[in-house]
Amino acid sequence: MGVLADAPPPSTWVALKALPHQGRSAIFALAVDPTNNQVVVAGNSAGALLRSTDGAATWTQVYTGKAAPTGIVFNPFKTGVVLAGTRGAGAVLSRDGGATWSVANGLDGRVVRAFGFARTLVVAGTDKGVFLSQDGSSWSQSGLAERSIDAIAVAAVNPPIRILVGSDGPLSVGNLQMYQSIDGGARWSVLNPPISGTFVVELAASPLPPTGTTRRLLAGTNAGLFSSSDNGASFVALSGGSVLPSTDYTRVAFITDHFDRFYAASDGGGSRAGGLWRTNDAGQNFMSLEPPVPSITALAVSNDESPTLYVAAFRPADHVAALWVYRDTGGTPLSPVASPTPVASGSRTAGVPGSSVFDLLKLSQAPYVALGIGALLIVLLAGVAHLRGRRH
Repeated sequence: MGVLADAPPPSTWVALKALPHQGRSAIFALAVDPTNNQVVVAGNSAGALLRSTDGAATWTQVYTGKAAPTGIVFNPFKTGVVLAGTRGAGAVLSRDGGATWSVANGLDGRVVRAFGFARTLVVAGTDKGVFLSQDGSSWSQSGLAERSIDAIAVAAVNPPIRILVGSDGPLSVGNLQMYQSIDGGARWSVLNPPISGTFVVELAASPLPPTGTTRRLLAGTNAGLFSSSDNGASFVALSGGSVLPSTDYTRVAFITDHFDRFYAASDGGGSRAGGLWRTNDAGQNFMSLEPPVPSITALAVSNDESPTLYVAAFRPADHVAALWVYRDTGGTPLSPVASPTPVASGSRTAGVPGSSVFDLLKLSQAPYVALGIGALLIVLLAGVAHLRGRRH
């Protein structure tokens, strides 16, 4: 497992400088290599893919696209294979950990929002249903062409491959739209779990537990987070308590070697109820990681015992997209050592630019600052003299 040469301090939020050419749009595409926590791939609003090999300190543009990326995922069964979906330009594929990319055939013009992986099959969720591929390079239609698919989870990774997908409509049917296939996408049936919400935002499957063959499924809707231990036949609510609010959950990430440990993130759905939480006991208890900006739009978690979290957040008030890094050692979350700044170098920062006297003196306004300080001193001295005169 790769280790950051300049590892963030334990359980402390550290600001990263802005993603190059991100502009004033939220970041939705972010992934970390499961075999090396220094390798991070991100997508910016201009349609480019950027790659870092030093823990998101610096970035190199590795692909120039035509549409903004919607998500980036490493294949957990094939080292170095990465897929990125886009908002209307299909998907692109990398076989070398994100260093180089090529266009995936068969998804041209599609909005690709989600990917799922079995050992011998890759599944894509698009605005025109589900597509399948053997290796991610060539795709064919599987079904549900009249549905716009937002989320995918592969519950059984060996044949017979079991797939669950979530759709965002139509809302007129009055219940949550989910579908399942128990034969690797050959046939689909409706799955109507009794969970709240009008559309599924995220689906995720845990690693296999030490005993049994059923993976835990997590469903994030626009109304809460839900868990299933029976392949989606039933779900229980994880949100709604004193720690985990009933809001939309847009990102869920497991630690590969721990079936009962995962992270859940929310952008708040326009409210102030967003955030980032961790559970070590399959959702019985949650702890808030207290991100500096609660609206989380992207999350990437490394596969380490003390994982490194790369977090994208968005402030709707001023339309600033921020990047943070957090090494979760299990301690109480500490305040950030710096605030994110909208500059393009991408390096990690140890302090807010302009926060020291020396930084102020480097500014072009330094003469005016000096004059202001001098004037203030004169006023203070005059006030002190006046008070002394009144005492005599």
